[in-house]
Amino acid sequence: MSTLILHHHDPSPFAEKIRLVFGLKGLDWASVQVPMVMPKPDLTLLTGGYRKAPVLQIGADVYCDTSLIARELEARHPEPGLFPSGHTGLAYALARWSDKAFFEPGAGLSMGENEGIPEEILEDRFKFFNFMDFGNIEAEMPHCYAQFQAQAQLLEDELAATGSDYLTGDAPAWVDILAYFPVWMANTNIPRAAELLEPFSAIRGWSARMEATGRGRRRDIDAPEAHAIAREAEPLQAGGVAPNPFHEFGAGDAVSVQPDDYGFDPVEGRLTALDTRRISIERDTPELGTVAVHFPRSGYRVDRRS
Repeated sequence: MSTLILHHHDPSPFAEKIRLVFGLKGLDWASVQVPMVMPKPDLTLLTGGYRKAPVLQIGADVYCDTSLIARELEARHPEPGLFPSGHTGLAYALARWSDKAFFEPGAGLSMGENEGIPEEILEDRFKFFNFMDFGNIEAEMPHCYAQFQAQAQLLEDELAATGSDYLTGDAPAWVDILAYFPVWMANTNIPRAAELLEPFSAIRGWSARMEATGRGRRRDIDAPEAHAIAREAEPLQAGGVAPNPFHEFGAGDAVSVQPDDYGFDPVEGRLTALDTRRISIERDTPELGTVAVHFPRSGYRVDRRS
């Protein structure tokens, strides 16, 4: 089995999702630290321009976005499963709530209330994120506190209603990871986190259980070692372009792929797979040879390259 290589930085709340998956599944993995701000030359050499963390590399295949990374890890390492009660569609749909309604006010609080964040990181995030008026961040703080606690109340109500240790039963699942990563971000980055979460006793107990999941078995490597692994491998065979009356793409088309929310850094290549779950393209590089870059279909747009 090829090495699982996570390109990430330790403070990243989105990378924490995947680190928790490693813990839930008890996986061995290699860590490559990437800068928190651009430029990120070692990462973008692999991805073709995609700058968000984390990115999972397996040989010459590069998986972008936590929803696709989780899907790939589940396919390769199905036990213990991320979906013990089934309902995978609902579980993946929950990401839109956790990534937006819960994460965004927490990110605002992290940047607005944490005096220890270096200026260059704040400047980068103010340009990168488009969901807040960062030019007036001090005035936004009461609203961020209110919105974060409103989402925490939803989580508290659900945990209380289940009567179980986790949201879908007696074992942690992907839905728990989605709900937990904004709580982890609060505890890590918001100075008043204890006060913020004090009203939510069910969340506090559940958070302790989530922490006990661990983060798998990690070893640190550097980017040149990861690049050498990509260079010596070949991408897996892609699944092809599924027929669909609502697009005219075909295998081999020159396309660009980019997120549709923020971080609009297009990745260009040859289309090798497209269906309702995934977009895959191949890129030829002098440094790495042929690399396949994979994206989830949801939240990403594909455009024909002229």
